[in-house]
Amino acid sequence: MSAFTTPILNYSLLLPILIVLGGALIGVMLEAFASRKIRPIAQLSITFGTLILALVQVWRIRHQSSLTAAMGSVAIDGASILAQGSVLLIAILGVALIADQEHFTALAASLPGSSEERESIQSGEQLTEIYPLTLFAVAGMLLFPASNDLITLFVALEMLSLPLYLMAGLSRRRRLLSQESALKYFLLGAFSSAFFLFGAAYLYGYSGSVSFAGIREAVIGGSGNDVFLLMGIAFLSIGLLFKVGAVPFHAWTPDVYQGAPTPVTAFMAAATKVAAFGAMLRIFYTALANAYWDWRPVMTTIAIITMLFGSFVAIAQRDVKRMLAYSSIAHAGFLLIGVIALNKAGLDASIFYLLAYGVTTIGAFGVVTLVRDSTGEVTDLKRWAGLGKRSPFAATLFAAFLLAFAGIPMTSGFIGKFSIFSAAYESGNHAIVIVGVLSSAIAAYFYIRVIVVMFFNDPVEDGTTVVIPSILTRFAVTTAFAVTIFLGVFPAPVLNFITSTALLLR
Repeated sequence: MSAFTTPILNYSLLLPILIVLGGALIGVMLEAFASRKIRPIAQLSITFGTLILALVQVWRIRHQSSLTAAMGSVAIDGASILAQGSVLLIAILGVALIADQEHFTALAASLPGSSEERESIQSGEQLTEIYPLTLFAVAGMLLFPASNDLITLFVALEMLSLPLYLMAGLSRRRRLLSQESALKYFLLGAFSSAFFLFGAAYLYGYSGSVSFAGIREAVIGGSGNDVFLLMGIAFLSIGLLFKVGAVPFHAWTPDVYQGAPTPVTAFMAAATKVAAFGAMLRIFYTALANAYWDWRPVMTTIAIITMLFGSFVAIAQRDVKRMLAYSSIAHAGFLLIGVIALNKAGLDASIFYLLAYGVTTIGAFGVVTLVRDSTGEVTDLKRWAGLGKRSPFAATLFAAFLLAFAGIPMTSGFIGKFSIFSAAYESGNHAIVIVGVLSSAIAAYFYIRVIVVMFFNDPVEDGTTVVIPSILTRFAVTTAFAVTIFLGVFPAPVLNFITSTALLLR
């Protein structure tokens, strides 16, 4: 009989995740026992405090990189620390938008449900359960890019996904659309999780191990059944590509982005991509690096189709949120270029791109929350005509974010795309670089079209107004604007820090 081995968890390395989980549990207790009057300010304070404290701890452990925690299940290296820091920064900005509770309340007369529920809405009761849900999702996002085996990776995937399914259905102003989007997200997410598990099972059958190091050794040795390896890579990739919204696993993206409350859409679009691509980089750069020629052709094809599909379909959109959804699909294709590059430059460029894109996304959706009429947000592009004359502040910020998405010089998007294209060219993937440049040119058309509508079309008197942003919303959009411009004008300090820090534990 073998002796029981006491697990060594290394709590100091896991502290950022534990802090966020602790804050989420405190939020649940507040929901259960605190009075309605103190819940909003208490939940907001706990959430901000938790995220800031976790960010401080991530900064403190950056010198302890190239270590593992939880008996090798979690890798604490430069890449995971950078991904965790990016998630926390984006989450802080996302919570600032979520704190604007207008998106989670409704006119009592238009709300289906019980009279008691309508009275609570009419009295101004706020939907505070969104704060602990956000923290649970952030905890999963912190664990996802640091996972060092398939079991931990699946646990992290479910931990970040389940709260997002609920958050997507929390809109009270457009309840039916919101709940429909949440149901679609949940059902398709369940299918993708099943594919992920199939892939994990096949990779275990191939290598006899669930750890990334064990899979890598089996691939190098070449002693396993290659059919199991190929099927494992295929099914595992489906689960991950669903989370980033790559074609053909993108069907949920436009409906969920449009139906979910806009602050939730912003948080989901930005933070989830950082976590999911952080996990993809770890898997393909470590466990599956030596099977490069097996997965490269398929991933290259998916990246090319994703870039072109997202750029072309976005042109036909007349809803701002759906346009941004297809834009995010195109950006998923750009980020896949960094995965395919499979070199140090690709890793560095991908991490920079994820940070730049995430912050810009928060800012863009933050501006969307400001354009409203008597029934709530206005996302019809025609009704944004003349926005530059009605609100130069909102129109200028949105134009800057769109130019960053397009990759125009002097914005973070240009530096991100230039870096990721350079890494791919350096690795010999010339064809995908050409397609990426063409896709960027196509995407620039519909971004600039929106700018023309805002600044060069006459405003229409249809009841659309731009509300004065709350302090937290103003903080989120102005911070996102400042970071977007700073990373475009002075990218060297951030790029140098990423280059010196971004290392993957093998």
